Amino acid sequence: MIEMVDKMNLDELGLKERIAGELRRYNRFRTSVLGVRQEKTEVTDLDVRNYAKYILGEGTLVEKRELLLSLRSRITLRDKELHLEK
Repeated sequence: MIEMVDKMNLDELGLKERIAGELRRYNRFRTSVLGVRQEKTEVTDLDVRNYAKYILGEGTLVEKRELLLSLRSRITLRDKELHLEK
């Protein structure tokens, strides 16, 4: 599943805006609480992909379920491989 995130069009992720919001919130936390200054403040497609990969690899069951339910494409298992159907 994590490998599929690299191949997905980010518009297929229904959580794109939510993920971007979470990343902005995290960056504000780092700046205000931890004092870590960040040169760029915009969220890129790469950030969204990495966040989705992190959720699939390290997230809670609820976070993973929410991410998978937000996909606009159907996931099917065919010949022991996962496929996205549009």
